[in-house]
Amino acid sequence: MDMTSESLKSKVEKYLERAKPLFMGLSVNPKLETGDDRKAANILDTAKRYYSDSQHFYKKGEYINALTALEYGEGWMDAGLEIGLLVRD
Repeated sequence: MDMTSESLKSKVEKYLERAKPLFMGLSVNPKLETGDDRKAANILDTAKRYYSDSQHFYKKGEYINALTALEYGEGWMDAGLEIGLLVRD
């Protein structure tokens, strides 16, 4: 499949729009013990930084890097949710 720059841009834009509420609706699980809360905060920060990086790359026209950063951020987010360190607001 040959993907043009415009179609890639369009797809990444949609992915970013759909991902925004997922990343903005995350928080550290308030039921965590000391120590685990620091780990959770680190995972949350990392996930949100990757999301922020994806937006930065998108604005620069680096759509592959934007998509890659978004996927890394989603991976961190999913891991934090799966192991109970993060929760959805």
